[in-house]
Amino acid sequence: MTDEREAELLAIIAQKDAEIKLLRQKVDLLVRKVFGSSSEKLDAAQLEMLLGTEPGKAPAPGGDAPEKQEKVRPRSSEPESRSRKARLPEHLPVVEEVVDPLEVQEAPQDWKQIGEEVSEQLDYQPGKYFRRRLVRRKYVSTLDKSHAPIIAPLPPRLQDKCLATPALIAHVVTAKYCDHLPLYRQEQILVRRHGIPICRQTLDGWVMLAADWLRPIYEIIRTGVMSGGYIQVDETPIGYLEPGHGKTKRGYLWTSNRPKGEVCYQWHSSRKAECLDMVIPVDFRGVLQCDGYAAYPSFNQSRNHPLLLAACWAHARRKFFEAKELGNRDAGLILRLIGHLYHLEKELREQKAGPVLREAVRSCQSRPFIKRIQKTLLHWKKRRRHLPQSPMGKAIDYTLGQWRGLEVYLDHGEVEIDNNLVENAIRPTAIGKKNWLFFGHEKAGQPSAILYTIVENCRRLDIDPETYLRLVLTRLPSATNKTVHTLTPKAMAIELRRNPASALVQAA
Repeated sequence: MTDEREAELLAIIAQKDAEIKLLRQKVDLLVRKVFGSSSEKLDAAQLEMLLGTEPGKAPAPGGDAPEKQEKVRPRSSEPESRSRKARLPEHLPVVEEVVDPLEVQEAPQDWKQIGEEVSEQLDYQPGKYFRRRLVRRKYVSTLDKSHAPIIAPLPPRLQDKCLATPALIAHVVTAKYCDHLPLYRQEQILVRRHGIPICRQTLDGWVMLAADWLRPIYEIIRTGVMSGGYIQVDETPIGYLEPGHGKTKRGYLWTSNRPKGEVCYQWHSSRKAECLDMVIPVDFRGVLQCDGYAAYPSFNQSRNHPLLLAACWAHARRKFFEAKELGNRDAGLILRLIGHLYHLEKELREQKAGPVLREAVRSCQSRPFIKRIQKTLLHWKKRRRHLPQSPMGKAIDYTLGQWRGLEVYLDHGEVEIDNNLVENAIRPTAIGKKNWLFFGHEKAGQPSAILYTIVENCRRLDIDPETYLRLVLTRLPSATNKTVHTLTPKAMAIELRRNPASALVQAA
């Protein structure tokens, strides 16, 4: 065998080895995604072993910087029973039961109480259904026999001859969109546990009725989300039934989030860039934070007044985390540097820093880490240290491709480091679709988006969605265009905190 032939075969073997290694990495990554934990938390000790550094030392832009020593909390001198928090919340009503010894019950005059021992348990009384009967009496005049009979008018209702009260509709909506209980399960509960034969089509009609009445409040929320000059947008796929199609089609729930503000969902049957024209108003100006999906730059280029696109460091970090799971040492270095960025953001949140302070701290402390990340990635890419199709190569290409957007948050103190807030807003819909699987029809998407908007904003304001829906669905039939703004979750949260007792009485 000639030397040329031997060299050619060795080159082929090296190429095949590289291809086998790449395929093994892809298989390992797929197995981890299917069967492994979805958490992206890092173990500091494991990361130090991967990097080969001594415990406690971390790479920094200007050399090794000693980390702050953790403060050791002194053990409280108070007894454990005193420092322990109450097992049951104080706001719960109390039903007290007094139990005396049999000897005292027989002759109470012979005994004197010297103390007592109290034990508490948490009890539960199941909810109940009942018929609310409204009796309107008819009267005739005893003075004027020709006067027509009179009767009190019906109070304003959501729908004439509707079988359900606002309280029952609120319960059905909350069970589906907050507790993720599909309508067919609610139907079974009504029949099997309470003997009430209500079919799911009727339940679905009540849900659609609630969405129609809540639409004006939804539009007020949507306007508020778009009025701040900074929004985060993301989308999540949800299947829907299409008659004659033979299987579910895929639609998308687009989520617009205003950090420290409200959130709004919109339904569209596709993921095209044209959908963003309906999600984001033409007159919106400011910063749009999103992931690396190509529809966002395409949408931005089509606008007369382009927005400033901010990228997400969590998406970039996720790709390096996947590479780290395959034992890539270089990925551990980048994760350590990104960890410093998030540590600074955590300190700013704990200090409740405003936009001005955040911008100043990021400029002087975060920017050096970001420059080092960029310099390192460019060096690796130039030297072709990682195969382009390997997880590490893809992570490098993705991060460098999003670099301008990743630097936006440095110069804008109001912008977050990542898109996690809008992804957290999407999470309830992801849990829900694991239970109800799909929308019954394409037209059912937008009503569901309206109800998810209401429920999620209630959750952010720390008010009970069912209580809010009971109040609002009771008041909406008599509300006007001038008073509907007083029924938004933000306005009702203020009312519930000021006078919770009267609000709950009105909802009952």
